[in-house]
Amino acid sequence: MALEQVFFDPNALKRFRAGPLASNLDGFSKWLSTRGFARYTIRRHISNVSHFSRYLEQKKLANPTSFNSDYVRRFITEHLPHCKHRRPGAKHYHRVAFSIHRFVEYLQEGGPVDKPDYCPGPYHKVMDEYIKWLKDYHNLASGTLMLRKHYLVQFLDWLDDGSVTQQLLTLSPDQIETFFVNYSQSHGRAARRSMQATLRTLFRFCFAKGYTPRDFAEMVPTLRTYKLGKIPRGINEEDAQRLLSGINRNNDMGIRDYAIIQLLYTYGIRGGQLRALRLKDIDWQQSQIHFRALKHGKDILQPLTDEAGENLLDYLQHGRPESSYPEVFLTLRAPYRPLQYSTTLSEIIARRMRNAGITAPTCGAHAFRHRFASRMLEHGYPLKSIADMIGHRSIQSTFIYTEVDFQTLNQVALDWPGPEEEL
Repeated sequence: MALEQVFFDPNALKRFRAGPLASNLDGFSKWLSTRGFARYTIRRHISNVSHFSRYLEQKKLANPTSFNSDYVRRFITEHLPHCKHRRPGAKHYHRVAFSIHRFVEYLQEGGPVDKPDYCPGPYHKVMDEYIKWLKDYHNLASGTLMLRKHYLVQFLDWLDDGSVTQQLLTLSPDQIETFFVNYSQSHGRAARRSMQATLRTLFRFCFAKGYTPRDFAEMVPTLRTYKLGKIPRGINEEDAQRLLSGINRNNDMGIRDYAIIQLLYTYGIRGGQLRALRLKDIDWQQSQIHFRALKHGKDILQPLTDEAGENLLDYLQHGRPESSYPEVFLTLRAPYRPLQYSTTLSEIIARRMRNAGITAPTCGAHAFRHRFASRMLEHGYPLKSIADMIGHRSIQSTFIYTEVDFQTLNQVALDWPGPEEEL
């Protein structure tokens, strides 16, 4: 798809035909089109890459396709905030970076020019070796590797001041403590635990490779948390029903989102289990649905209720885009792909809650997991049965849900003795 098929404004076409990357934009446009990107998305990616192209022209690179991540970083952090065509907010900067990343993908997949010397940061050597080490020696899943990489980048960005390897050699326990304490003050418990695990494995790796003079793993502070120290953060029954009834199912998004929330409400599964649900996990003949185990738990095999089955069938027939992916739930914009990240699912749920005017302690999939467990307790199910239904291997993990079962607690509470009953 040539640029003339995407843009009709002659002034815009003239602008895109100028700059050191201009000769690649027709091919980039076609590459995006063949992968199913919408016209609007193609226009945005072309515009952002053209802007970057004009920036490279100002820098007078001998070979403009040899740009590296440092040029991208400076373009986003130094040029965009002061550009006369700037748009406010970090969200726009993220979109620009994503467009450039797509353009790099196009070049690396056989574009008409040499592959650019592009890397995710000046610390790419250490990061790549660390991720490979986790994969080879710890056999971590791809999702966990992505999570480790996400947290590692934040630490290395904070650390970076010239050579990262030199910074690691001169690293001190005080620096580690300063970073982790500052990070912990602005992030929740789950993020703190993930950062803690990332740093400890990183320092073991660095010591083994000689990047640090000693093993700093034990220097990462420990933030004490208690397993039953917090009450579950669930959505109440009234809000859950109001949320479901308020979803407009006259479009693809509504059909998909209703099926997602209906499954979370009906089965109390984790968000990761829903995102990993595959077409073959739904046994229509036996009316069963299978959710794969996560976090060392157990597989869940449950009857497929009439309501859940009808909503799934409605989504598969009318809301799910055609795709070769085996996962049930996909994005709604091309290129169609599974819901890879937990944040994507959380945003779907949070948006629906905002639209329904619902304020809950948490706006993710876990709100429905807590609701499910509390509902089962209210109906008199024993903890062992609830543990099996939500995939806990140990009944100890299910005890947290008893903290808010006030109805059952009232039933077993003893009456306070009156004056005549005092001993």
